[in-house]
Amino acid sequence: MNVIYNDLKDKNILVTGANRGIGRAVALGLGNQGAHVVCSMRPGREGFSELKSEIEDLGGKATKVEFTITDAGKIKEELDGFIKEFGPISGLVNNAGISKDTLILRLKPEEISEVIDINLKGAILVTQILSRNFLKANNVSIVNISSVVGLMGNTAQTVYAASKAGLIGFTKSMAKEMASRNLRCNAICPGFIGTDMTSTLNEKVKESYVAGIPLKRMGEASEVANLVSFLLSQASSYITGEVIKIDGGLYI
Repeated sequence: MNVIYNDLKDKNILVTGANRGIGRAVALGLGNQGAHVVCSMRPGREGFSELKSEIEDLGGKATKVEFTITDAGKIKEELDGFIKEFGPISGLVNNAGISKDTLILRLKPEEISEVIDINLKGAILVTQILSRNFLKANNVSIVNISSVVGLMGNTAQTVYAASKAGLIGFTKSMAKEMASRNLRCNAICPGFIGTDMTSTLNEKVKESYVAGIPLKRMGEASEVANLVSFLLSQASSYITGEVIKIDGGLYI
């Protein structure tokens, strides 16, 4: 079921990592709300034309910004250009992320840096670069996509878990620091969500994961997108600094 939040119509909302998985579902969900979705993608990534068409078919607008999530100079250049043309960005979904699942004994230093840089440092960079812009916007809301792994930990995901736990600390600090400016910041912790990444797992592996979920199914990316839309809207105007699990009861 889709709930329409009228205040999201024409709202400029940046979604990082909008080209696939949860990010793509969030972009489409915001398109359904009539928002102007600012889709961040890495240079050379394909698929924006198709995503733009789908967003527009749903009644929204879409503009692409291209940058690597760790390149502060390029992030600022692209976002300044968008703001100059379309006005302030008043919603941000820090979704871009990667995972390098391996036992800590086998981890390489460069893999540690890459996961922390993209999952945590990237979100902080984008938020910091937009911070002055937020002061000129109304009803600003930030949603950080963390993970249930950031709460409970998981074998072979030490660095990923650390980066997602870091996002939770960042979320709470932002909520406290910016509340006086009427800026809200919340985190979402998805559990096992069906995306193109999980579709490559064999059926036995999927069954073993699902067995540990009380609702006995994987979540859908659209369900995460629905929660994101709620937190970006004024329907959640008195919610900030929260960490909300969407995991079918996996971590209770």
